[in-house]
Amino acid sequence: MKEEISYVDGKFLSNSKAEISPFDLGFTRAYAVFEFLRTYNFKPFLLDDHLKRFFLSAKILGIKHQFKKDFIKNIIFKLLKKNIKLKTELNFRIFLTAGESNDFLFSLKPKLYILVTRLKPLPQSFYLKGIKIITKNFHRDFPQAKSTNYGILLKYLKEAKERNSLEVLLVNDEEILECATSNFFAVIKGKIFTPPKDKILEGITRKFLISLIKKYRFSFEERKIYHKEIKNFDEAFITATNKEILPVVRIDNFLIGKGRPGEITLKLLEIFRKEINERY
Repeated sequence: MKEEISYVDGKFLSNSKAEISPFDLGFTRAYAVFEFLRTYNFKPFLLDDHLKRFFLSAKILGIKHQFKKDFIKNIIFKLLKKNIKLKTELNFRIFLTAGESNDFLFSLKPKLYILVTRLKPLPQSFYLKGIKIITKNFHRDFPQAKSTNYGILLKYLKEAKERNSLEVLLVNDEEILECATSNFFAVIKGKIFTPPKDKILEGITRKFLISLIKKYRFSFEERKIYHKEIKNFDEAFITATNKEILPVVRIDNFLIGKGRPGEITLKLLEIFRKEINERY
């Protein structure tokens, strides 16, 4: 199988040759930010939005760097050309690390990595039957920044997998926030709700979907959602770059609706994919 080509600190290399220094603060301290995006018809999905959030994440975490938006976009388009023979949709993971440090605290030169992998779509059964998720009491430090510090979240995701669930819904002081790798929406009596963006990572797919919800005139509100409301959910779903709109049919021991994807969720997924096909 032909190997993917990635960008590794100034060089284009096959993935098997990609390396990171053990002195990089991204490795020793998880001091790094990243973005994850995908292609549709070999075109990057909402690239400018992803890069805007990427630079915001770096600013929030205080990683000062020399990289410009056009420079990164140029690399991504070069990577598209270098990987065109793969003949498949791609994922891009853009990493900005704080760089190497001799004292394991401070560095002078951040480093850029853009890793390319083949897109692996989720099973169609997830969309037809819905998924299960679990809840955990947790909130992120600097939630608006997409950092690589996923330690506790990976622990929770492992537990979710052991419980035959796909995601972890984060709750803080009884307030539902977001999932470990997704944003969360609920439907109650025909109205769509999602937590406000001030305490979460504002997902690119979330933002795009909200624009469609408003365009197609669904009843919608951004407001705080509480754990005690789960029993009232008629539908629930999560959004993410690699999940699109994914129906949720069980949260812990709570069956959502009738235990199958809801009408509004499926309609939104249909609209989402229709808009993608028209634009890409």
